[in-house]
Amino acid sequence: MSLRRFLPDRFTCALVVTVTLASLLPCRGHAASAFEVLTDLAIALLFFLHGAKLSRDAVVAGMTHWRLHLTVLASTFVLFPVLGLLLRPVLSPLVTPALYLGVLFLCTLPSTVQSSIAFTSMARGNIPAAICAASASSLLGIFVTPLLVGVMLESHGQGGMSWDAVGGIVLQLLVPFVAGQVAQRWIGPWVSRNRALLAYVDQGSILLVVYTAFSAAVLQGLWKQMPLPVLGGLLVVNAVLLTIALLVTRYGARALGFDREDEITIVFCGSKKSLASGVPMAKVLFAGHPLGAIVLPIMLFHQIQLMTCAVLARRYAERARKIELELEADSATRA
Repeated sequence: MSLRRFLPDRFTCALVVTVTLASLLPCRGHAASAFEVLTDLAIALLFFLHGAKLSRDAVVAGMTHWRLHLTVLASTFVLFPVLGLLLRPVLSPLVTPALYLGVLFLCTLPSTVQSSIAFTSMARGNIPAAICAASASSLLGIFVTPLLVGVMLESHGQGGMSWDAVGGIVLQLLVPFVAGQVAQRWIGPWVSRNRALLAYVDQGSILLVVYTAFSAAVLQGLWKQMPLPVLGGLLVVNAVLLTIALLVTRYGARALGFDREDEITIVFCGSKKSLASGVPMAKVLFAGHPLGAIVLPIMLFHQIQLMTCAVLARRYAERARKIELELEADSATRA
């Protein structure tokens, strides 16, 4: 068994380096203002490129499977928020109030796009439906997440969400996305041929937000307020949320009568949360809150979900190969 599969990927290493840099050399003053502007521009470019890349044909092809899409959306925007609220008496003592606010925010986020589709493909699931489900979740999250955050903040005693914050999400994320969709006919093929560019912008914008967020948090004494037991508690909270989501999506899909390929799509699209959408949204929605503590749960959940889903995808793929071999042997015997 290769040890490489247990090692963190380059982006995870880059996140660790960024947090370390922000802890040792936090940006402040004019440098912090410059980084804020640069971060806003990078986020706008990111969602513009996502809009230019998203295939309308793939979305239309997958939209007919409405039962699957409703199941994924219910898991993403209903199951997770309900878990975040119901498990609060049990899990909140493990972390600080600011960290649990980040956990509640995590529960409102849309699903990932790239990794959901990649794991569905690896596990031999319904890829067109995964493309549609993950894309719809990402797009609806621009509207649904701010509304859910408002409800969650009220339940957490933090006050509701202002319309200015919702307007900020629309202006910073939706407008560039729509502009990318409009420009797709001219630049779509070029974006598809240069997917590496989108990956660099995707990861680069996240690293910029993480650096500015943790710089501000470090200057406010983040690490002095967060001992190792609290970080361990956060890992437990994230692991519990992911485990419940995986179990509910897996056995719920079977109870609803979905076939194996659809079950795979529901598991990998309905159990994930998007770091790429979450970090930019947190920057807008939590302008007056300790942003470093709010994005930390998302960063940890991101890595846990990638490692766990990689193992699950390999198991699904191995099971599919075993079924194929059994069918081939049965066919040969009959012949």
